[in-house]
Amino acid sequence: MTSSITNALSVDVEDYFQVSAFERHIARDTWETLPCRVERNTDRVLELFAEHGAKATFFTLGWVAERYPSLVRRIVEAGHEVASHGYSHVRVTQQTPAEFSDDVRRTKHLLEDVSGIEVRGYRAASYSINRDTLWALDTLNDAGYHYSSSIYPVRHDLYGMPDAPRFPFRHKETGILEIPISTVKLMRRNWPGGGGGFFRLLPYAASRWAIRRVNRDDGRPSVFYFHPWEIDPDQPRQTGLSLRTRTRHYMNLSRMERRLERLLSDFHWDRMDRIFLDANGGASA
Repeated sequence: MTSSITNALSVDVEDYFQVSAFERHIARDTWETLPCRVERNTDRVLELFAEHGAKATFFTLGWVAERYPSLVRRIVEAGHEVASHGYSHVRVTQQTPAEFSDDVRRTKHLLEDVSGIEVRGYRAASYSINRDTLWALDTLNDAGYHYSSSIYPVRHDLYGMPDAPRFPFRHKETGILEIPISTVKLMRRNWPGGGGGFFRLLPYAASRWAIRRVNRDDGRPSVFYFHPWEIDPDQPRQTGLSLRTRTRHYMNLSRMERRLERLLSDFHWDRMDRIFLDANGGASA
């Protein structure tokens, strides 16, 4: 282990055809006709975590939980946290406040019925809580969530709120805890340091350096995430994608599992709720 700090490990439980980058290529009403691989991939993730003694938070789509309730129960039985990722991966920016409220309440109740435990956390599809959608944090608080991990304080063409706090903070209106994905401050700019596509696209050493820097220089836990489809190089390939989308989605899928094993060996990992809620983390924004 390279640090004594315990970091927060999270998994966004969605299938390969549910990613935001494929919205224009795969209609939601065709999802039922596609070969699903989320169950087998998530089971493999559970095996990797068990082999390394790591615990994590699984932000799970309601669509997945409805079709694979036994998978949700296996996550809980293995000692992990189940949290909400919304029902069908619709970005907050594409929903009205009423639609968003219905979505997060429906998914929370569904996951609780399936898992038998309280669902305390939420993560928006594609980190789509930003300056224009901060009202969503009020809605999450009203729906009974304790925390959100839906803001990524970076500049990105698809998401991001670069002027947001880099570390957990309490929304000044409701007090709900927001836990941003980790970034590294360099040259007056926040750079991604918490997994996702950057973990696959860049050499592993870049992510290890970023996590070490957050632990050592900031004295904070790092918040890391990935998706089960990222360990699946044999997933069906989509056609008609731009070069950027193809690169982002498919590059280094065959290397992902080995990189995860190194990550799990190099750092201490635990659930989001244990690190941030049980420690009563966060500050006022």
